[in-house]
Amino acid sequence: MEPALATLGADQFDEEDSKENKSKTAFFSYYYVALNLGSLIAETVLVYVENLGKWVLAFWISTSSGLVALVLLLSGTCSYRHIKPSGNPISRFSQVLVASMRKIKLNGEGLYEARDKDEKESARRNISHTDDFKFLDQAAVLTPEDAILLTSKGQTPNPWRLCTVTQVEEVKCVFRLLPIWLCTILASIVFVQVLSVFVEQGAAMNREISSFHIPPASMTAFDIISTSTFILCYEKVIVPLYIKLTRREPNPPSELQRIGIGMVISIIGMVVAGLVEQYRLRYADVRETSSLSIFWQIPQYVLVGVSEAFIYVAQWEFFASQIPDGLKSLGLGLSMSSSALGSYLSSIILSLVMKITSKHGKPGWVPPNLNDGHLDRYFFLSAALIALDLVLFVACANRYKCIELEKRNGEKETEALP
Repeated sequence: MEPALATLGADQFDEEDSKENKSKTAFFSYYYVALNLGSLIAETVLVYVENLGKWVLAFWISTSSGLVALVLLLSGTCSYRHIKPSGNPISRFSQVLVASMRKIKLNGEGLYEARDKDEKESARRNISHTDDFKFLDQAAVLTPEDAILLTSKGQTPNPWRLCTVTQVEEVKCVFRLLPIWLCTILASIVFVQVLSVFVEQGAAMNREISSFHIPPASMTAFDIISTSTFILCYEKVIVPLYIKLTRREPNPPSELQRIGIGMVISIIGMVVAGLVEQYRLRYADVRETSSLSIFWQIPQYVLVGVSEAFIYVAQWEFFASQIPDGLKSLGLGLSMSSSALGSYLSSIILSLVMKITSKHGKPGWVPPNLNDGHLDRYFFLSAALIALDLVLFVACANRYKCIELEKRNGEKETEALP
């Protein structure tokens, strides 16, 4: 559902209009804030209701929220910009691969691009030809048989034998994005810690305020609040404050630069979590929780929340601007899948760490009783992995080639990254 909503929202803005393109950037920011606020309500109000044993009421609250959201979505149907579907993106992708393999050894008379009236009036813009991944160009090579077919009245080429240059370039764009996407998967393992080992660490700390016991999972609210606050304050407070302090107009960081900044902050967050764990162990008995207050976790939650604001919002903006018009939903779905795959990768890493560190009867780094282990080393390992990922990301970002679209009036438009 999230990729579909993000794609629908992105379709409401014309990328060729500078004002609307800027508004699209704001949309992704507010969209992510809305997702976080929904998570905050679910993790506070609904959890509180469920803890009271009122499960039926909690289900009705969730159902009512879904119905209200559906009504709000449908209420704007008449005013939405409806983009005409341009075919199944998976089919378009597969057609290029099949056609290029079928013509791998053939020579032709140039490359084919559709220039008919329907193509010009569609919302999908043509993409300029590029020289990388040349083997894919075979899918658009015009053979003598193709030329005869195209000159025949009313004949259209078989898309599994002949594809347009734009269709070929769509596949090339996806291939160029894959290294960036793979780097964001490893970067996402940090955000999984918030709902897993951070909670376990908090459960082994002093959670008492007077007679009230703080649920360790409720500390995730600091992550959500810091993420939402930073996003809302970035354009309105942080950038103007930077201008005032430096007395010069800044060059706003590009999407890739913001992802890199987010990785640096997440590394710092993991290091802080490791240092907090070391202090927790100093104040812990072997079989009892530490006397160190759970509020010492706040800095690591805030740092991870800020890095999340940098990485995820910038990642959505980057994929939305660099993915072709015909593959928008696939591109945004690919972007959002990195967090899910990061969760699986985090589980694999944790399992490997426990398998290696628990040999010869040792408790391992993350045992059931954290006082017997070294969770701090796991946090430092995570920081090291993200640092390595950052190096790979910078290398991929420096080699990345931006998409070059043709405007609907025929002019070229490069989605440059400042």
